[in-house]
Amino acid sequence: MEAYQDFAEVYDELMDNTPYGVWAQRLDELIRKYGVSKPERDAEGILDSERNLVVDMGCGTGTLTEIMYEKGYDMIGVDSSESMLNVAMGKKERSGAQILYLLQDMRDLELYSTVGTIFCVCDSLNYLLEEDELLDVFTVVNKYLFPGGVFIFDFNTVYKYREVIGNTTIAENREDCSFIWENIYDSEEEINEYDLTIFVREEDERFRKFTETHFQRGYVTEQMIRLVEQAGMNIVEVMDADTGEAVTGESERVYVVAREHGKTL
Repeated sequence: MEAYQDFAEVYDELMDNTPYGVWAQRLDELIRKYGVSKPERDAEGILDSERNLVVDMGCGTGTLTEIMYEKGYDMIGVDSSESMLNVAMGKKERSGAQILYLLQDMRDLELYSTVGTIFCVCDSLNYLLEEDELLDVFTVVNKYLFPGGVFIFDFNTVYKYREVIGNTTIAENREDCSFIWENIYDSEEEINEYDLTIFVREEDERFRKFTETHFQRGYVTEQMIRLVEQAGMNIVEVMDADTGEAVTGESERVYVVAREHGKTL
């Protein structure tokens, strides 16, 4: 079964502890620090419309996309789950945000122009289970970045799956929605299987049960740096996502900032 179908309708409720505000603040800081500034040869702002575009790749239900839009960015949200994007579109209708949402697999990203920034967070890249898939994504990202544009992404590490969440079961009981989240970690393949069982209260007070299975692969920093550089981008900064400091052997999530290389205005 494809991930994020029935799960989409309860995703926001079950993920309400996700620190989207903290993530948005960090993204804003990184874009301001490393993002594309207006070059002197473009003093009239001819290319501003492209330079100021920001893509949220793997945007899901659009929560982070909306926050970044509120911070003043011209946002495009991309996701491969139609169900998740339907939720995002509902938020857009309620907020009035001018966000363009695209139903696309990140491996086949297709934009109408270059963009100044692409970010991909909340371990979306961990759903790519092979290095070749990551390389395809990094290559197409470099293709669509404005000259000197930045790509910001995070990933869960092998350490996190192996030592922290692998082979554990998480369960939570809420009034209208409950879930059982079973993790099964394959140490040889470095792949974590999530088996989700979710119970949702219906209007007639009965609970509907559905299940989904998700697979994520852990990566190490050296792999990501090698693939980013192989795709033609330059590494700008690498940090522990939780501390903002240098990556250690016990880092659970890592942030990488890379810069487009090869284009000229």
